[in-house]
Amino acid sequence: MSLDLLLVVFAGVLGLLVGSFSNVLVWRLPRGENVAFPPSHCPGCDHRLSPVDLVPVGSWLALGGKCRYCRSPIKSRYPVVEALTGLGYAVIAVLFPLTTYGAGTLGLMALFTLLLVASAIDLDTYTIPDELTLPGVALGLAFAFLNTRSGAAEAGLPTFQGAVQGALLGAGLLVTIDLIGSWVLRRFRERQYPEAPIGYQQISLALLVGAWLGPWWGLGAALVSAAVNLAARRVVRVPEVVTLGGFLVSVALGGSGFGPGLILMVQGALAAAGAASLVAGMYWWLRREPEGEADAPFDPSAMGFGDVKLAAVIGAFLGWERLLVAVVVAVVAGAMLGLLQLALKKENRVKFGPYLALGAVVALIWGGAIVQGYRGMLGL
Repeated sequence: MSLDLLLVVFAGVLGLLVGSFSNVLVWRLPRGENVAFPPSHCPGCDHRLSPVDLVPVGSWLALGGKCRYCRSPIKSRYPVVEALTGLGYAVIAVLFPLTTYGAGTLGLMALFTLLLVASAIDLDTYTIPDELTLPGVALGLAFAFLNTRSGAAEAGLPTFQGAVQGALLGAGLLVTIDLIGSWVLRRFRERQYPEAPIGYQQISLALLVGAWLGPWWGLGAALVSAAVNLAARRVVRVPEVVTLGGFLVSVALGGSGFGPGLILMVQGALAAAGAASLVAGMYWWLRREPEGEADAPFDPSAMGFGDVKLAAVIGAFLGWERLLVAVVVAVVAGAMLGLLQLALKKENRVKFGPYLALGAVVALIWGGAIVQGYRGMLGL
């Protein structure tokens, strides 16, 4: 047996084991439970599970999908997640051999796990935990740093700089869609419940300033606005007719030849909005909302903020070009399923996160070929 084939087998076995732990994350993260303690137990009878009960896929099949101790049903999701993780790890080991990509291969496996866990939680709770996405961005940047040092970047994985750009543009693209879509849902009225000290108003300000001055000036403007809110101990409004309206006008002017140019303005705006989004996400994650505050009134939203952070994770691991492939695939897949459910007169209750994860998997496997084909069409 060749070394590469042996590594593929090991990757599949590793995936089965990681898939078992992924089920722990899917169950415990939304409930705010410790993912390590107490040890695995049946959620029905609370009996501690023995090693023989935790064999990936095999235990579920041997027990007929029921708990050994109380005979309560075990969700079929458990073996599905384990099997998908094992298969996904094996495919990644084939497409991105460890002997060529080194730690980059492990990084892509980590991304696959993050995507699968995020999708399972989103399908269950319509949320994507910050405990998954924000550390996931940091993990993507760490693996990109290893890519740069090991030479895996030359083989097609993003450098550290490319990962930073991908994370910022990923978050910025999704949050811009959310900002403009939510503004339309409110019929261009101002937010009734702006966040303090940092939130969507500061992200909108970063979007406008970043279009003209670049991402770091845009982030600086958002932080200054947040500091003003802190000093005033209240929300000092930043009108969206100025920020979002100004951004749309700026894009129109950039397309007409004014300012730094359309492409640079859009890149600067999205990166600035992405940076402000990640800072805001980190602030609210560390702040931890008091009990009951999460149920406070809110304005209509076109997209969940968890999707914004998930896009940053994808951009950090895959770079901005494959991120765009992921977003396009997600939009097309969501539209197709939406039309199908409309024809069947069924409600579409699937959030955007699973579509985004599906797009990321497509981008991971075929994204390089799609990007190269597109460049060839443009003669680049």
